Amino acid sequence: MGKQMILGMALTSGYGNLAGAWRAPHVDPGNYANIAANIRYAQAAERGGFAFVFTPDFPAVRGDVEASGILNISEPMMELAAISQATSRIGFVATGSTTFQEPFNTARQFKALDVMSHGRAGWNAVTTSDPTVAANYGQRVADRAVRYQRAHESIQIVQELWGSWEPDAWTKDQASGRFLDISKLQPINRQGEYVASRGPLAIPPSDQGQPVIFTSGGPSPHLLALAGRYASGFIAEVWTIEEAHAQREMVRNAARQAGRNPDDIKYFAGLMTTVAPTVREGLDRRLALSGDVIDARLPHLGALLGLRIDPDHYDQPMTAEQLAAAHASPVDPRSGNALTVARAGWSPRDVLAHGAIDYHPTTVGPGHVHADHLQEWFEADAVDGFWVSPDVYEDGVDAFVDEVVPLLRARGIYPTEYPGRTLRENLGVGRQYGSDPRLS
Repeated sequence: MGKQMILGMALTSGYGNLAGAWRAPHVDPGNYANIAANIRYAQAAERGGFAFVFTPDFPAVRGDVEASGILNISEPMMELAAISQATSRIGFVATGSTTFQEPFNTARQFKALDVMSHGRAGWNAVTTSDPTVAANYGQRVADRAVRYQRAHESIQIVQELWGSWEPDAWTKDQASGRFLDISKLQPINRQGEYVASRGPLAIPPSDQGQPVIFTSGGPSPHLLALAGRYASGFIAEVWTIEEAHAQREMVRNAARQAGRNPDDIKYFAGLMTTVAPTVREGLDRRLALSGDVIDARLPHLGALLGLRIDPDHYDQPMTAEQLAAAHASPVDPRSGNALTVARAGWSPRDVLAHGAIDYHPTTVGPGHVHADHLQEWFEADAVDGFWVSPDVYEDGVDAFVDEVVPLLRARGIYPTEYPGRTLRENLGVGRQYGSDPRLS
């Protein structure tokens, strides 16, 4: 058996990745506050062999909340704790900020989730630079160098706290009355420039030892240094195979430079999906739910293609003369995708309904459309896997599991069953307890 693709699924608000998903007629608009909905979606992803669900987190109210709803899980750790008790194999990668959270709290929450899920937790360690989030914590945004120095210190302290309860410390000897070996539960006494903790952490090892660390974002030198030293997963935002391939190599090189094996870090590109019987039906679904957002983006499409598009012609394919004159903007990596879709004969409105300038590449149509995209990127060594973001969770997760996953399995590039019971096993990354001894 050759290399196998790893899939994760974005789990956000209870609705899906489309701004209008909450308005879909088959969706309960109250799902944001209904944990049963996200449990149902995680169970569907588990049925499809997904290694993890991934919860981004933006702990502030966005400006477009009136029309778009709240595009965020209400509280990641609380919801994932509930989901962990209704699932048995799928992992949970929750976002937690090193900028505004104290490392002791982070270590405690994530290791508790890891123990209660029997080794299925992951921490997406991020720095935070949004002023509205900072204001919610009564702070201002710190300089980037400060944020990343605090991140390094926080992750080091968290890992030392995770390891402060040694694997064989818990004796549980009822006959002698000895609950644990106190010599194997010791303070860490770590003092950094920005954060500190005495320890120890009173939580034993999980089935995988301790949570898996992820990072996410673009390949800045600061983030690469963080990912290279600590991360076993990298959640990316890329639009082309070439961009993904180059970025994956940067991430792997960062691991090499830190003295780690580059295979210890798995690289995931995003993919937004609309599974439908035909491409046309998928586009119509997207237009029905997100037409207002698409209308607002139409003027920008012309700029990406170097054209002036008459608003009266938004629903007509571009002319041969327009397509001959069109060129992809060199400043936006999405413009090449937009030009490819336009050249296939779609109207400007349909180009945007294809998600050509969305937050990630978007695939629309029958199962093979999605499977072909995943296979092409995977076999080009551009990714180790993907984090998939369905358009509407209520039916989009099941549609992906029923129509795309069987094709990937038939092509021999996706596992037919879970490799193991823990997140580490299902990612194919090594065991670690406490700090990584390879790092100075």
